[in-house]
Amino acid sequence: MSKPLENYLRHLTIERGLSGNSLKAYRSDLDRYLQFLESRSSTEIAVGAELIDSFQLHLSELGLVASSRARNLAAVRGYHKFLAIEGLRPDDPTKKVRPPKLPMRLPKALTLSQVEELLEASGPDPGTDGASLVGIRNRAIVEMLYSTGARVSEIAALDLDEIDSSGFIRVRGKGSKERLVPLGRFAARALEDYKVRVRPTLVKTATPALFLNQRGTRLSRQSIWDIIQSAGDACGLEVSPHTLRHCFATHLIEGGADVRVVQELLGHSSVATTQIYTKITIDTLREVYQASHPRARR
Repeated sequence: MSKPLENYLRHLTIERGLSGNSLKAYRSDLDRYLQFLESRSSTEIAVGAELIDSFQLHLSELGLVASSRARNLAAVRGYHKFLAIEGLRPDDPTKKVRPPKLPMRLPKALTLSQVEELLEASGPDPGTDGASLVGIRNRAIVEMLYSTGARVSEIAALDLDEIDSSGFIRVRGKGSKERLVPLGRFAARALEDYKVRVRPTLVKTATPALFLNQRGTRLSRQSIWDIIQSAGDACGLEVSPHTLRHCFATHLIEGGADVRVVQELLGHSSVATTQIYTKITIDTLREVYQASHPRARR
């Protein structure tokens, strides 16, 4: 690894607080870039815009889809911006490079009745007599994912003291940024059921983790994926934890929530990311109108 790249990765870790997974992705993308430059007898200090365009073509030849190519170019852009700021080269050659055009992909959201089916499949209603401990825990997790719109990694990372008595949870998002998200009544009931009836049984040694596995340690992100997919299989729905995040945002906007509020709740750094959900709602309105209005049908 080159010294400038080592310094850049350290910058991402200390100054921007990137997670381990994000850092791993940056390292992989930039290693691929530097290997390409080496194959063309160039370096990050000497490369020009034309060779970076050739790198994009190289990514296509490797079979990378547009989103992966865009992510790789974003890593290269960030790296060259850093090199210019640090005075390691006089310019940023990526300013002249056009990123690949990404297709518009709308996230899939479940209907409210489908969400309710998924919740029922995940575990019993709070307070149900004779319910399994795992079922109570799983129901609380699914309720929280839909109630808060939190990412699966954020739910897995929750600690007990991040559940506010006033009905909020403190979520640690990307870049270690914290945000407060309200917890709905149904999710609060399911969480209390888990905390009272299940967690004291699962815990083996002192741990701040909220959700525990049967060994008494923090439930992993992959385990939560498995919980959601098992519930989806049980009711015939193809879902992931991110599906519930999409449902959270879409249902809020359909209910009249302001896009800026939804942006804050989701922890999006740009409102443009959140606005994709307004497009979903507009498309839904158009479909309903065309199907229902007597003079809209062709």
